[in-house]
Amino acid sequence: MTLLPKDIVSILDQNGIKAADLLHGMECDRLPDGGFSESYLVLSRKHLHIFCGSGVTKEKTFSGYAAGRRKAAGKPEQEGSADWAWERIPLERLEALTIVNLVASGMVVAKEKEERVIGAFTNGHMNQAVRFAQAFDKLKNNEPFEAFEIDGKSGGASCPTCGLMYPEEGRPFCPKCMKRHAVFARLLSFAGKYRLSIFFIVLFMLLNSATGLVIPYFQGTVLFDQALAGNGAFAGRIGLVIVIILAFRTLSLLFGIVFGTIIAKLAAKVAFDLKAAVFTSLQRLSLDFFMRRQTGHLMTRVNNDAQELQYFFVDGLSYFIVNAMNIIGIIAVLLWMDWRLTLICLLPMPLVFWLVRTAFPKLWRLSWRRHRKVSALNSIISDSVRGSRVVKAFGKEQMEISRFQQANDAFSGAEQRFNKWSGTVFPILNFLTQAGGILIWAFGGWYVMQGRMSFGSVLTFVNYMMMLYGPIQFMNNIIGWWSNCMAAAQRIFEIQDAVPSVAERPGAVSLVTMKGDIEIDNVSFGYEPNKPILKQVSLRARPGQMIGVVGHSGAGKSTLVNLVSRLYDVTEGEIRIDGVNVKELSIASLRRHIGIVSQDIYIFTGSIAENIAYADPDCRMEDILHAAKIANAHDFIQKLPDGYDTEIGSGGYSLSGGEKQRLSIARAVLHNPKVLILDEATASLDTETELQIQKALDSLVKGRTTIAIAHRLSTLRQADYLVVMDKGAVVEAGTHDQLMAKEGVYRELVRKHDEALKMKGEIIA
Repeated sequence: MTLLPKDIVSILDQNGIKAADLLHGMECDRLPDGGFSESYLVLSRKHLHIFCGSGVTKEKTFSGYAAGRRKAAGKPEQEGSADWAWERIPLERLEALTIVNLVASGMVVAKEKEERVIGAFTNGHMNQAVRFAQAFDKLKNNEPFEAFEIDGKSGGASCPTCGLMYPEEGRPFCPKCMKRHAVFARLLSFAGKYRLSIFFIVLFMLLNSATGLVIPYFQGTVLFDQALAGNGAFAGRIGLVIVIILAFRTLSLLFGIVFGTIIAKLAAKVAFDLKAAVFTSLQRLSLDFFMRRQTGHLMTRVNNDAQELQYFFVDGLSYFIVNAMNIIGIIAVLLWMDWRLTLICLLPMPLVFWLVRTAFPKLWRLSWRRHRKVSALNSIISDSVRGSRVVKAFGKEQMEISRFQQANDAFSGAEQRFNKWSGTVFPILNFLTQAGGILIWAFGGWYVMQGRMSFGSVLTFVNYMMMLYGPIQFMNNIIGWWSNCMAAAQRIFEIQDAVPSVAERPGAVSLVTMKGDIEIDNVSFGYEPNKPILKQVSLRARPGQMIGVVGHSGAGKSTLVNLVSRLYDVTEGEIRIDGVNVKELSIASLRRHIGIVSQDIYIFTGSIAENIAYADPDCRMEDILHAAKIANAHDFIQKLPDGYDTEIGSGGYSLSGGEKQRLSIARAVLHNPKVLILDEATASLDTETELQIQKALDSLVKGRTTIAIAHRLSTLRQADYLVVMDKGAVVEAGTHDQLMAKEGVYRELVRKHDEALKMKGEIIA
């Protein structure tokens, strides 16, 4: 809920209105005639209070775009004073309060003797406005509702730091203010259960670095200043020095092989965990999440992003640690040998760090843009392949090629911009890091000529400097690696953190058995705020009854049955099964007792037996045969090349619409639900096939509570009860004979239905 400003609370308090007297409220952020200004609507038990700010907002932050910068986080800058104009309207004078949809905005309209606009708002406040109007209606009808918490915490939909609106309702995540180090720390948590492997990786990395750091000293100072010069402990012992160098190289190689092998195994396991976690999170989410996203985008997140993070663990994290250790060790040795020369070779480093800091945000944004383009490209590929029948039927191959080419060009442009930027930055970084080597040769040679350093020491210094190039080069390239991996990690975490709109409540009731008593009580629902699909719908299906739902397309029939199976949650009202609100039931037990046969049939890749057994993978072959026979599918299955083992789905045997429908019915038979939903199960079939399917359905509905939707009204004449829907509301209800006698909407539907069938020659006049 939106908090009221202290000024408004003070005004109300001075007029004897306490916070406890306020029941509900909302914020409005627009002026009815255009522009932006802050105002508030508040309901008390007897009055509607309207507070209008005197200032005009300079800018407005929309979802995903901030027009200008906010001076105060979360609040727009205003011109003028903070004075409030207060109007109080008695509720008894108000007949109604409605919300009007506009383009990207809305208005609150109050009806007294005439209608007047009392508030305007941008679309981000639409949910709030709808709840406010509902609260007004309940208050007028003396119905209870949740009171407005004045002192509660604000549940604002925008980031308190930058003011951008959150991209997803219910999840306070801001892409702009996201902390990269937090993403990195969370990413490391995936490897938490592999602590022992990580310990050995770090151990062998340390040994690899330590043995590698010894080699330049023996190749320079020991070999030239002692063995060859005849001084020190290794004077004249060239063979021994060579053997020591080979021994340390061999040890370094072995340690590298060991930690590389462990890392490879760990990376594969972590990648497996990532893909499993993402896919598990997808299954947890509600249907509306998938309806708002393209298949290609989700496939990219499961496959490409998880693969990107595998590179993080294999080529990134481990070698980052190794190279960081090498850099620290080499610089420590160089400082010990000659701190002045070391500082000279590190002169370009501040410029390197500045360039890295400048390039990092740009590469991050370009990486995100490239991901969006490749996701759009994958979506087009998925659409074209899955819809290949439609493409061929309409001869739209060239159009699909053109559509693909546009997306491919967009991806290519994003890829080129990323590569152009990285291709410019990295060579500059390489030049700056290698400039230190040139300085070493220059100043080191001068030191030798002055007798301040030996040739062996300079060579050792140069060797260490050469060893430093590799790690620094890696650190230069780490910008692109870090950008790609962190962007991929954030996209994966977005799915994991997404809030399902249909969530199971703590302590949900699990029904072991279900009678099938369904009661739909004053249900209203809309996929978008203030755009109701269902309006105050009520009906009752008693155990074993068949309820038919009829009406024109778009009347809300399919939406109604989606609510019964709780694919979506109702906005208002209740749906009860066996007297228990479906929101109180565990989702697993609810779905276990409900079966759905619709006109949209999906056949999975696999055998026919596997597709039927999808409802119960542990069933026996006898159960599959029994289900297929009830569904009138056994005969056509036996005629297939491999019978029940025939591969169907993607790349497999192609089934007709009627055959797929019978498999769908067999799947429902095997599921053995107590409540059956038939959603246009015979809509796209010819008459002969429909008769076969109808026989299967007649066998299926016996002993079950059934809610059936059908355009062909002849399939519903055996229903115990019929409900006629129009524009989201129930307009008629009764048996077939009762509705025909009314001469209302149902009779007109039957007349048009029969005329259509006569024209097709399917019934005899």
